[in-house]
Amino acid sequence: MKKLINQPENVVREALGGMAAAHSDLIRVCYEPNYIIRADAPVTGKVAVISGGGSGHEPLHSGFVGMGMLDAACPGPVFTSPTPDQIFGATKAADGGMGVLYIVKNYTGDVLNFEIAAQLAQSAGIEVSSVIIHDDVAMQDSLRTAGRRGIGATIFAEKICGAAAEQGYSLAQITALCHQVNANARSIGVALTSCTVPMAGKPTFSLGADEMEFGIGIHGEPGRKRMKLESADDLTAMMAAAVLEDLPFGRGDEVIVIVNGMGGTPLIELYIIYNKLDKICREKGIHIAHQLVGNYMTALDMSGVSLTMLKIDETLLSMWDAPVKTAVLRWGV
Repeated sequence: MKKLINQPENVVREALGGMAAAHSDLIRVCYEPNYIIRADAPVTGKVAVISGGGSGHEPLHSGFVGMGMLDAACPGPVFTSPTPDQIFGATKAADGGMGVLYIVKNYTGDVLNFEIAAQLAQSAGIEVSSVIIHDDVAMQDSLRTAGRRGIGATIFAEKICGAAAEQGYSLAQITALCHQVNANARSIGVALTSCTVPMAGKPTFSLGADEMEFGIGIHGEPGRKRMKLESADDLTAMMAAAVLEDLPFGRGDEVIVIVNGMGGTPLIELYIIYNKLDKICREKGIHIAHQLVGNYMTALDMSGVSLTMLKIDETLLSMWDAPVKTAVLRWGV
């Protein structure tokens, strides 16, 4: 294992310290329990939006804390859910008196621990609403979930709900928007290599030099099938078909797209994927209103790509366009 770390057990805490030092104008980092919170929190009179999950998927969620997006993020150990006390601590720190929305990826530990935190918050007089994100079309159930896994749509939910909160939407209105995002987003991922968890010190799984895993999970969970490596264009066509046929997306639809690297994929390859995707959408009469191409939800050092597509209306588009200022996403400010 070759990684730029010190001791494996200190990876998360030291990374949080680096984030705090690099982005002190945007965030504060609290320890014991660990959570990241926007520098001006709590914002009085605004719904707070909170998410979280295992570390190792950066810049998800920690990189999206700030004006117009998340009020707080709860990073668990690598590929391990945050604990209820982390989530409850972040909830108390972020609550501005208008309630709190939890955006939860559909993994068993995340769902359970956010539920416990919601009970603690409600006992403390804080109104909480939760939406579970489950956009992965690869399979219905996995090693970590009952139902579809939550992946790239989480980014859409955090941005759109964060914008709505900034504009003074109520908790009920923001919750409804989050459900709309979840219902209209679809994703799939592909791995060319495994990732290596620091504490394990070895790859999570193995792939042959000419193999790929189609429909991989962000923790290395198995996908739909293991198959021979395809060309970029053929792989993009397979991914696009899996996503487009599931909602389904069709002629006249307007969408936002994320072509996402899994941590070890060069940007030049992601643009090759996007080039083919853009052609496919044009041929099908689907208009891409906006796109992100880069690393936004990773799996440590995995080489691979995921595709997420959100069908939008005027409201969702306006919320995506609204100003945001985080460590990773910044526009309109």
